[in-house]
Amino acid sequence: MRSWTFHAPIALLLALVAGSASAQGFAAYISPPRFEVQLEAGQVLRQVVEIQHVGRVRGNYRIYTNDWVLSPDNSVSFSDTLAPDSCRPWVAVERRELSIEPGARYRYRFEITPPPGTPARECRFALMVEGLETAKVEGQLNFPVGGRIGVIVYASIGGAAPRLEIAGTRVATVNGQPTALVEVRNSGNAHGRLEGFVNGTDADGQRLELAPANLPILPGETRSLSLAPVAAENRPAPTIRFPLQVQGQLESGRERLPLNAQFAP
Repeated sequence: MRSWTFHAPIALLLALVAGSASAQGFAAYISPPRFEVQLEAGQVLRQVVEIQHVGRVRGNYRIYTNDWVLSPDNSVSFSDTLAPDSCRPWVAVERRELSIEPGARYRYRFEITPPPGTPARECRFALMVEGLETAKVEGQLNFPVGGRIGVIVYASIGGAAPRLEIAGTRVATVNGQPTALVEVRNSGNAHGRLEGFVNGTDADGQRLELAPANLPILPGETRSLSLAPVAAENRPAPTIRFPLQVQGQLESGRERLPLNAQFAP
């Protein structure tokens, strides 16, 4: 991972809901928590992530990149070791360590430069923000404490795009409750997400509106996404009594994915 100096101010190109983490020795809000950008091979794309330090004393941070893997159970594993197809060598960061005063914000800059001739693909990595602090306990003993946040970056190169299709449906027990699941296959060369709403009717004749989990489906994988009932304002989500009949269409960008299925345990 390279480090370099910027010579001009850069605008924040993507504003989403801020992510946050707080642990002993680490207190920061990070915005945005995710980047989804597009660029061409040989192009330099510069981005900014804002770090707000909310601790009572000056905060010290280390910034670096990681590769990451999304497991079937939807947990994320980060790795400092370069993956076989890692694009992290294309990433340059402003600096590796920084200090931020209490309550202050720092606009941290990084850039992505895929080499000329790079075929259409998606570059995925995590920009890790790690707290570097020392705690003092009784007897004047010092020891390191900290925490970290991973800002996920998806960079579509050369028009790389997802191609999603519904490969099946089933009911499984999730967190002790029967849950409608949609199996979604991605045969494209970039990640995709399902969006939209479908209509459902359960065994009691209850009419429901359901939405898919907002999880990424990476290229070449099939992922199980839950269909959860949408709760009315200030009311708990309704309980489904299976079997459940669902009809409608979900969306992925400009693609429409019809869904007409019965979910039964």
